[in-house]
Parts: sequence; C-alpha cells; structure tokens
Amino acid sequence: MTGATHASATRELDRVFAALADPTRRAILARLARGDASVGDLAKPFDISLPAVSRHLNVLERARLIERRIDAQWRVCRLRARPLRKAANWIDHYRRFWEAQLDSLAELLEASPPERRKQ
Repeated sequence: MTGATHASATRELDRVFAALADPTRRAILARLARGDASVGDLAKPFDISLPAVSRHLNVLERARLIERRIDAQWRVCRLRARPLRKAANWIDHYRRFWEAQLDSLAELLEASPPERRKQ
C-alpha cells in the first residue's frame, strides 16, 4: 500500500469511526440494515428536528456508510456495508492481537509455580 493509499484508507476509517461514535447514527444504520428507508421514516423514532436528522445523514454519507437517492418525491437512504466491513476487519486485527496476548499470559500463569506465602 502506497503512502497516499494508506493515508486515504486511514481517513476513510477515521470518518467511519467518527460516524459510529454517535448513538443516533448507529440507530439509523440499524434501521437501514433492515432495508431502505425514506428520510422521514428514519426521523420518526427520534425527538430531534428533521434538519438535525439530515445533519446525521450527511455525516453517514461522508463516511460512505449510506447512499441517498431521490425516488419520486422521496429521499431514500440505503446502507452501504463495505465501510462497516473495513472497520470490522480493522477491529478484528486487534482482537486477534489481544487474544494472542491473553493466551500467552494464560500459558505463562499456568506454567509458573505457585508462589509460597512467607509467614
């Protein structure tokens, strides 16, 4: 991976994690995981204004987690799984690292003789 490609991938991952940091945006993604939805439908469960929902959607769109299209008079949103998959792969790499570290620690603890208490 070239330096420019790595920097671009890092920025994309940063945008994904920043978008996922907000519970409203995570709830929107959870809804879209069930299927496409209009902006109005996405806004219904939240006690926030439509412009606020639109700002959340803009963040999700910049992170490429959703795409929007116009269908007649409706703005319809769709989940894009690829950026989530990249984030999951990044997390999985570190999960495997820490599992290996914990396995090594467990082996060390199991191999160590029990410490005698001094009286």
